[in-house]
Amino acid sequence: MSVETPVFEELTVEVEPARGPMDWVRKNLFNTWYNAVLTLAIAAALMLALLALARWLVGADFEIIRVNLRLFMIGGFPADQLWRPWASTYLIATMVGVVAGSLAAGARDRASEAGVPLIGTTFGQIVLRFWPIIALVVIILAFTTTITPALLTIGAAVAGLGSYYLGRALPRTVRRWTWLIALILLVGAYLALAGFGGVGWESWGGLQLNLFLTVAGIMFAFPLGLLLAMGRRSSLPVIRTISVGYIEFVRGVPLITLLLAGAFALGFILPRDLRPGLVTRMLIAITLFEAAYIAEVVRGGFQAVPAGQVEAAQAVGLAPLKTMRLIVLPQALRATIPAMVGQFISLFKDTTLVAILGVSHMLKTTFIVNSQPDFLGKGLFVVTLGFAGLVFWVGSYTMSRESRRLERRLGVGER
Repeated sequence: MSVETPVFEELTVEVEPARGPMDWVRKNLFNTWYNAVLTLAIAAALMLALLALARWLVGADFEIIRVNLRLFMIGGFPADQLWRPWASTYLIATMVGVVAGSLAAGARDRASEAGVPLIGTTFGQIVLRFWPIIALVVIILAFTTTITPALLTIGAAVAGLGSYYLGRALPRTVRRWTWLIALILLVGAYLALAGFGGVGWESWGGLQLNLFLTVAGIMFAFPLGLLLAMGRRSSLPVIRTISVGYIEFVRGVPLITLLLAGAFALGFILPRDLRPGLVTRMLIAITLFEAAYIAEVVRGGFQAVPAGQVEAAQAVGLAPLKTMRLIVLPQALRATIPAMVGQFISLFKDTTLVAILGVSHMLKTTFIVNSQPDFLGKGLFVVTLGFAGLVFWVGSYTMSRESRRLERRLGVGER
């Protein structure tokens, strides 16, 4: 009895050679004649734009920014209390560092429990991650006339970096209270500005006022919008009707209308003793406006949660509040990160609308400084508006970039 020897066919695997940058350019930009024409035309347009920008930067007069830099940043803050913004900056840098370090430590622990190696963040990666902010700070410091702001800025960066490593070193039991530490530091930053004989927010201006309206608007509007979104899903007709009516009414009204109503209507409705200041009334209008949009964003997140998960939670006996807190909300908020950050970016830019009420925020300052006797009639609006636009672009781009990074980390859009 003969045994046949199996015949193995030779398997050939073609390995694609590594492609360099020129191969990528040839494949993606010059693969057809019309793509080549478009590439050359766009490259020529970009080159001309860069040459025009370089020519303008060389010949532009930036003295108006150098002289009024403090007005751009903090408005008419008293000169004898300038230590307060710096103290607030140090506390905010510490808060950001502790929160970032705590989040990084949590990611490290989860990766360790899953047996997945986690590569630490290097200094170079931090620079690449926040290069727009670093570049903006360098540009702003280039306009200062003394070395003191540069030294104080370096100190704030060191405080933030040290707090980051402190947050990474915190034990897990302490990291559970990171939100409380952040809240204490945030309140401390506000008290450093306004408390103990300081300057209240009614007298703030410049970029400081834009940032305050943005952060405070988000802090107050987010919980209100969350309640409105849950109220819209309520089984009680009264609560559902009130929530739907509020959301639809506010979303149909422009923000500038609410700002004018807050500035003038509240003055007639409330008694003089209870009448809040102008900035407070603007903050109320911004909060009410943003809450309606946040409610719609969160409602979309609720609809993205599979109904089967809610039914499973009910089957195991979870109470409705626990089902919302442990099952629905985490998934809904995770799904709404892109839309939510987009709404926050829109709020940051919409804070410029308060200029119609005469408040001297950063964009308003660009017109105020051009009316000074030393710069009147020199046509420096391009310089001042360009500087303000750069600041707003850096803030918006950084929020968008961090949003994409958070989406990748949480796997938004993945199953």
